[in-house]
Amino acid sequence: MGEMSSFQLGVIGALFLSVASSVSIVICNKALMSNLGFPFATTLTSWHLMVTFCTLHAAQRFNLFESKPIDMKTVVLFGILNGVSIGLLNLSLGFNSIGFYQMTKLAIIPFTVLLETIFLKKQFSQNIKLSLLLLLVGVGIASITDLQLNFVGTILSLLAIITTCVGQILTNTIQKRLNVSSTQLLYQSAPFQAAILFVSGPLVDQLLTKQNVFAHNYSPIVLAFIILSCIISVSVNFSTFLVIGKTSPVTYQVLGHLKTCLVLTFGYTLLHDPFTDRNIVGILIAIFGMGLYSYFCTQENKKKQADPLGSQMKEKDAAPFLGPQKEGHEVKNLNKDSLV
Repeated sequence: MGEMSSFQLGVIGALFLSVASSVSIVICNKALMSNLGFPFATTLTSWHLMVTFCTLHAAQRFNLFESKPIDMKTVVLFGILNGVSIGLLNLSLGFNSIGFYQMTKLAIIPFTVLLETIFLKKQFSQNIKLSLLLLLVGVGIASITDLQLNFVGTILSLLAIITTCVGQILTNTIQKRLNVSSTQLLYQSAPFQAAILFVSGPLVDQLLTKQNVFAHNYSPIVLAFIILSCIISVSVNFSTFLVIGKTSPVTYQVLGHLKTCLVLTFGYTLLHDPFTDRNIVGILIAIFGMGLYSYFCTQENKKKQADPLGSQMKEKDAAPFLGPQKEGHEVKNLNKDSLV
């Protein structure tokens, strides 16, 4: 019971950290991009990841956590996949309307459910599916303003959905299969994510903004907000891996839509963005859907705890998706096992 209580406190802490840091960085970046005229989102993300890696490297040097070796092929491909996913999401936003981009983000949940059902043999109850549907409807009402389609934007959105879903499923699977913590996985993969975005970021940003990031006027206030954004990003990146590792990719996406509702609310109260009755109704429906999802997940977890043998058998049946099955709870020869 003590371990279960500690685990639940850890999950709650991870969720709170993720929400607080994500809302903070959105507000910071909105001020940086909208008010201060720094529109280079992809390049900024590469700086975020480099600062995250440097911070974790310093923490590892001071023995705040122990680095754990993971097969290089797994780490490289995983890092590149996540880097490409971020770039595609930014391109999707650049080539599509805001409404269609929001639809792209909403589509990540059902596609993740589909992938986990097909490849990981994971089962979702009708109650869970109903609560997710209610959540998606609420967020759609609150955030979607138009749906302008174009061929290039649609292709980019499809690729963004696929890479994001696969990346998040792998984040969860690698942590559990190789018995590595969120910090250890982020430390190993952050350099490769940063590298792919550092190389492609300026090109992507120039394509979207018609401006050169290297020719931008970096005033002291712009530099201050860039530094603040990078500092907050350490918490954002860490909490993302932490939440997915402790819960599931679907729960992380549900949390993401809670952040959307909070950003809309903070945007109205702090930045005086336009707010309508439709936004309010959508947010209330989404929050109700999130509440139902949390309730049904809690009930199903209690059932799993009451029948631990059955849940372990289901996990073993799902295990072969990404690699050879290991015996017991301890994983040996990590540097020889590849999941990707």
